[in-house]
Amino acid sequence: MTNKPFFLSVLFSVCFFTICLGQEISLVSWNIRDFGKTKSTEEIERIANILKEYDIIALQEVVAGYGGAQAVAILAGELNRKGSKWDYSISYATKSPKYKTEKYAYIWKTSKVTIADKASLVRDLESCVFREPYRIKFKVSGKNFTVINYHSRKHSEAPEVEVQCLTQYIVNCENDNVILAGDFNLNQEHQVFNKLKESGYKACLNRDNTTLKRVCNDERYLSHAIDNIFFDFNNIQILKAGSIDFVGSCDNLKAARELSDHLPVYIRYEIN
Repeated sequence: MTNKPFFLSVLFSVCFFTICLGQEISLVSWNIRDFGKTKSTEEIERIANILKEYDIIALQEVVAGYGGAQAVAILAGELNRKGSKWDYSISYATKSPKYKTEKYAYIWKTSKVTIADKASLVRDLESCVFREPYRIKFKVSGKNFTVINYHSRKHSEAPEVEVQCLTQYIVNCENDNVILAGDFNLNQEHQVFNKLKESGYKACLNRDNTTLKRVCNDERYLSHAIDNIFFDFNNIQILKAGSIDFVGSCDNLKAARELSDHLPVYIRYEIN
């Protein structure tokens, strides 16, 4: 015979902690480097193995031609074969100067998040960036959050001009819980991020190098600290954050660079 008071107490505790603590979500951001038809089936499988444990994937540098969309679809299919159901969204090509155009992509586990508002390029920033960011709104446990996926212009082309426009745009999104992820070609310590930080945002990485050298120097294969994820710490509780070092040693550098010249960056979090 069931002890009803005990059973109800356990049920209440489970419900309380589920509601109060929320559901853990993970997001990984990766500049995948010319992601298109040049990536072989074997390389896409290697990429899927790196990303399969995460819930939301934000990709930069998907090539603008048909091969980029095809590669994203193949990656999503490969992820589907690894135990979870995934869906994906690919942006239109950015309106960019010559040779700067690319696409973005999101891939997500349908069991973990649902779409609250479909993805779209942020056309409001078209006049001040080379590649408009790609924005999407997800819902989890009845709470919405927005992810903005961004790839800045090169370090030699003054990316701080773009980032200033982007951070002002995010600060003005008062009613949105925004996570900004991507390749900024700037260290998060740059003063251009100050307005964002003053508005309650933090970077998940500090001085962590995330780009791969062409050759190792003194057994070191990582270079610049330019990939990051910014989050509003008033609305999001970070449980864990870091980069995914799929290289491991200088002996693996050449094979690793076949996938990308950047490490993926990730956060595991709950929404307050």
